[in-house]
Amino acid sequence: MSATARLEQGQMDTQGLEFSVRLTDVADESIRKAVLDPLVAYNQAKTGRSDFRPLVIAIEDPDRKVLGGLWGRTAYDWLIVELLFVPDSTRGRGVGAELMSRAETEAIARGCHGAWLDTFAFQARGFYERLGFMFW
Repeated sequence: MSATARLEQGQMDTQGLEFSVRLTDVADESIRKAVLDPLVAYNQAKTGRSDFRPLVIAIEDPDRKVLGGLWGRTAYDWLIVELLFVPDSTRGRGVGAELMSRAETEAIARGCHGAWLDTFAFQARGFYERLGFMFW
């Protein structure tokens, strides 16, 4: 099976279906939902599984203002860490490791067998490596 695509601005016509492609740098939640919802439905139809669940651990001040934390999800027996931020004032005190430990504990309880994340070398690669993550 092969596929060809034509990338250009404006209208496109593929087998009688007219559509346009628009690039934007606006993170419109309705666009994310319009992409995510049918993707989740497709995955569920193909796998028979619907185990996609958010996993969020917030670092809060006494007034419950969020200062940082971990944002991710579990799906298909994997923990996916999308975002992790520890405020400067709490770094070096084990807070990041505690966030990861709590996320891993919850992921195991949800039946996960692996974890996935990415980071830039200037961010926290050494931190994750000390926790046992390998990068390639």
